[in-house]
Amino acid sequence: MSAMIREFSPRLSTKPDIWRQIGIAERGPKLYQALHQGFAYQVFDKLAALSTLDKKQLAAVCQLAPATLARRAKSGRFTQDESDRLYRFATVFAAASSLFGGDSAAIRSWLTQPVYGLGDQAPIEMLATSAESQAVLDLIGRLEHGVFS
Repeated sequence: MSAMIREFSPRLSTKPDIWRQIGIAERGPKLYQALHQGFAYQVFDKLAALSTLDKKQLAAVCQLAPATLARRAKSGRFTQDESDRLYRFATVFAAASSLFGGDSAAIRSWLTQPVYGLGDQAPIEMLATSAESQAVLDLIGRLEHGVFS
């Protein structure tokens, strides 16, 4: 009996990851610099399109008043705090996208519907603080690994 050994060659994904699609680094010095400088307004547009949320809904989730959003569109850049809130949403969206294999309808439904594991709150309603966002990310991690308690 002979064994055949083949060289491992990882498959490259043809679909760009969410971070590249929205135009920011997922982590590291480039992300930190972008957060300190404030994200470009296009990040908001790309996040809205990618998440299939309308801009008003995304603005509400990220605590951006309509007048503030209009000023940021004009100036072309968000503040550091606003960028952090956008990043918080992007992180949860990326994790949910991974959980649901990129299925837009499933991602949107899960983000916007009450979830038992979050005290019957919708994940999208739990992004106001980093602690709440971390609870959503923790739940996604547990679901990915089949830990339901």
